[in-house]
Amino acid sequence: MSISHFTSAVWLGFLVVVAAIVLGYILVQRSKHKQMLRFSNMAVLEKVAPSRPSPLRHAPIALMLVGVVFLTIAAAGPTAVKKVPRNRATVVLVMDVSLSMEATDVQPSRLQVAQKAAKEFADGLTPGINLGFVTFAGTASVMVPPSVNRESVKASIDSIKLAERTATGEGIFTAVQSIETLSAVLGGAETPPPARVVLMSDGKQTVPSDKDVDNPRHGFTAARLAKSKNIPVSTISFGTNYGVVDIPDGEGGHARQPVPVDDDSLRQIAKLSGGDFFTASSLTELNAVYDTLEEQIGYELSRGDASRPWMLLGMLLVSCGLVTGLLYRQRLP
Repeated sequence: MSISHFTSAVWLGFLVVVAAIVLGYILVQRSKHKQMLRFSNMAVLEKVAPSRPSPLRHAPIALMLVGVVFLTIAAAGPTAVKKVPRNRATVVLVMDVSLSMEATDVQPSRLQVAQKAAKEFADGLTPGINLGFVTFAGTASVMVPPSVNRESVKASIDSIKLAERTATGEGIFTAVQSIETLSAVLGGAETPPPARVVLMSDGKQTVPSDKDVDNPRHGFTAARLAKSKNIPVSTISFGTNYGVVDIPDGEGGHARQPVPVDDDSLRQIAKLSGGDFFTASSLTELNAVYDTLEEQIGYELSRGDASRPWMLLGMLLVSCGLVTGLLYRQRLP
């Protein structure tokens, strides 16, 4: 039973009355004890009542007073911050589908593991969230516009086709545009629903060159745009530094090409956009990342009424005090 705020804190003043009752009870008990010692024949008293009164005789009043304390707290209107599912939000999952996803450094392959984890992510999001799906290689495409239909997203994830090159910035630009399109269609609200881009990539940007940071289509530029629109980009660097794939050499053969992950660029994209950066090199790690994102995206903290537990416990203790008094002393405290 946590408390972060009271809506009617003035009722807490009743605790002074409770304290006064406790003090009065203690003084009455001491007064009775002094009178008994003053006017009693101790020799006769020891024969009639050789044992001292049990401390349990105070249990009924103690239970009732503690119950009144809890009822007082309930009357003050305690509130607590609770985690509740979002009923309006937009998330776009952006996945790198470049040829490097064929690498088998993550068994059975980067692509198969990414597909499995992405579908579980789609299933795990709370129902009120609109989920879209964007893929990018040399260009970016909106595979599924944001909606609450998870089946269409999962079907699209299963039908991924790999292609050459990696245009990370295009993926972010396309995701931001799809979010803005949905917000314009929904309309009505004073502010658009909160949005997030979840970008999973396994290698360096090649379109434009990763080193061409001044290019208007660069991933860093896209991250700054997302930041200006209050759309954080959470990035997942997926894979290892020792992945390799066979790339067509244009002459009918293949060339073995290293495809290490690019943590630095993805970390910078997350930083520039106000999002979070994650790394994963296995299905277990990728699922853990998606679980974290589901918690961040799918729920929000809301202050709500927390008086019910205090009220129920107070009623229970007061009732126990009454019952104890009747059973132990055959009268109410």
